[in-house]
Amino acid sequence: MTTTLFKHSWLSREKQFSAFTNGTLLDFWNQREEGEFTGVDGVKIRYVHWRSPSHNKALVISSGRSESYVKYPEVAFDFFHIGYDVFLLDHRGQGLSDRLLEDTQKGHVEKFSDYIDDFSTFIDTIVLPYQYQHYFALAHSMGGAILAGYLLKYPHVFKAAALSAPMFGIKLPIPRWVANFLVNRAEQSQSERNNYAVSTGKWFPLPFILNVLTHSHERYRRYLRYYADFPELRLGGPTYHWMGESLKTGDWLIEHAGEIDTPLLVLEAEHDKVVDNQELRAFCERYSQSRTREEKQKLPLVIKGAHHEILFEIDKLRSQALNEICEFYDKHLF
Repeated sequence: MTTTLFKHSWLSREKQFSAFTNGTLLDFWNQREEGEFTGVDGVKIRYVHWRSPSHNKALVISSGRSESYVKYPEVAFDFFHIGYDVFLLDHRGQGLSDRLLEDTQKGHVEKFSDYIDDFSTFIDTIVLPYQYQHYFALAHSMGGAILAGYLLKYPHVFKAAALSAPMFGIKLPIPRWVANFLVNRAEQSQSERNNYAVSTGKWFPLPFILNVLTHSHERYRRYLRYYADFPELRLGGPTYHWMGESLKTGDWLIEHAGEIDTPLLVLEAEHDKVVDNQELRAFCERYSQSRTREEKQKLPLVIKGAHHEILFEIDKLRSQALNEICEFYDKHLF
């Protein structure tokens, strides 16, 4: 199948989604290679990759909070079949990597920079030794903040990077000043700082009609199946300390966005209820101000009608995003 025909198939996959996931996609998943490396403070970080001797491009994916590479075979399949070797890691404290607290469902990190340092170790020890001609990056949500932090330190590893609904601000159920007050109060006690943040708790399955992640019934059902089949993947709400680290990091990334040299494509989900699109646009504005006239493009690119998980949306919206990402990468094959 040609690349054009393959991309065209993105528009009609949900019609035969069960057959696809239990046949073609399962065969692809079974070809994976998994491994682990040691991250900051001895934490074991799990990763997966798919490689072909005919590929000269690598795509590194940085996933979102609570996600695992177990969720990403479809995304990996699509990029692999248009010529990319694909590498993904599970961030510390989630997925199949080591959890950091006794309650393994708490989303926690001691320093947000630990995520970035783990990602850097992954690139240096697992990805770069293969010596590809071209390196690209794709990130979703929290993974976007991690990737942006990495690009500030290492601007010349990736030819280009795409950020899907990146987390530069969190859609809070309370005003930011109240969130700051609660986080700062919690930080005064070791036990309280590591508690679930207000209005969150252990993972539980929401019915499709109440979900705010995707309009795709098929992909949402598959997402729930992961957690039914693999309870060890479950992650509940974040801790107060995670909230504090993430809010501070988002502010810092917006402030320094103009210092990122790597070409960026930023995708905004129009109906995002997870990340704060106002902060996302503030990041884009700072980043765009630093680009030359030749480099400037209108950012963010809004995926109209999309919920937060653009890469797992209905075929029409997902294929739009994937095509934009592919075209953006192609422009930077030099």
